[in-house]
Amino acid sequence: MTDLKQRIADLIAASGPISVAEYMALCLFDPKQGYYTTREPFGVAGDFTTAPEISQMFGELVAVWLHTAWDAAGRPSPFALAEIGPGRGTLMKDMLRTLSRLDPAFLKQARLALIETSPRLADVQRATLGDFASAIEWHQTIDALPQLPLFIVGNELFDAIPTRQFVRAGSAWRERAVALDDAGDLQFVAGAGSLDPSLLPADAAQAPEGSIVEIAPARSALMETIAARISTSGGAGLFIDYGYFTPGVGDTLQALRKHRYEDVLASPGLADITSHVDFQALAAAARRHDLAAHLATQGDFLLGMGLLERAGRLGANADAIGRDKIHSEVERLAGPDAMGNLFKVLAVMPPKIQVPPFANAD
Repeated sequence: MTDLKQRIADLIAASGPISVAEYMALCLFDPKQGYYTTREPFGVAGDFTTAPEISQMFGELVAVWLHTAWDAAGRPSPFALAEIGPGRGTLMKDMLRTLSRLDPAFLKQARLALIETSPRLADVQRATLGDFASAIEWHQTIDALPQLPLFIVGNELFDAIPTRQFVRAGSAWRERAVALDDAGDLQFVAGAGSLDPSLLPADAAQAPEGSIVEIAPARSALMETIAARISTSGGAGLFIDYGYFTPGVGDTLQALRKHRYEDVLASPGLADITSHVDFQALAAAARRHDLAAHLATQGDFLLGMGLLERAGRLGANADAIGRDKIHSEVERLAGPDAMGNLFKVLAVMPPKIQVPPFANAD
């Protein structure tokens, strides 16, 4: 039993069952033994690989999108260019490298910022960014950013924000909780909390006993905070994560360790715990602040931004092994059986701004 698992068991023994959201928060963000505060999760040697770690092309195309959004917004100056949940810093490094070549004047007018709550990961980001780090400000919250037009990106951010789960118990939906079994180990139970029926997805009425519904108010709250800033100060946001366009009944809570799935209750603090993101809820949160919210699959977004063309240019000067590697990266990022369909993209911006590949979207 991990130290954190023992502490969670002791907490439950003293105070009673804790919600799935509380359990997830402890596993990921406990100051002493939380996953993101103590471990190196990214890359081949870690527990999972994100799109920026797969290929430089991902960060390059995101950078082009942000520059295009800035241009469409009237080239405000100065402005804030930020990434929230920057992982190891690879995405920001690739974006800054691309932008420094694409338009040096753009970066001269930008206040660069990373929003990161983990001091350990902030140190990793500084090492990754090298010479770029001296021009970047680190913040722990959106509210700490300068009051400027904000152009912001978040990749695999929302999936790590704790979600609540509700389980069908008879005619009611009870909040799913983590409790102790007779042997003192962790188990899921149906707790006392209930769910407002208006929040249930459309297919909940036919769901059988034991079905799971996920509601993530903390994710919507963060999107509202970002949207409120963009609505007030101007700018645009781009958010990429794995999830779904239409909410429904289903348990997507998962734990990943060394690139393999494991029992969510097995190793608190040692495994990444996430759930799929409800993009409809995030879009609705942005629209409540009078922003346009455009959705696409990651595959459609990257192909629309010129992924194949960029791959062709990189491959033109590569040998056969290099071209095969680039082809594999394209398939992983945009292929329908890889990240292309599983990952979704949400772009939020004032309605008057038109930014490809969303220019003709509703």
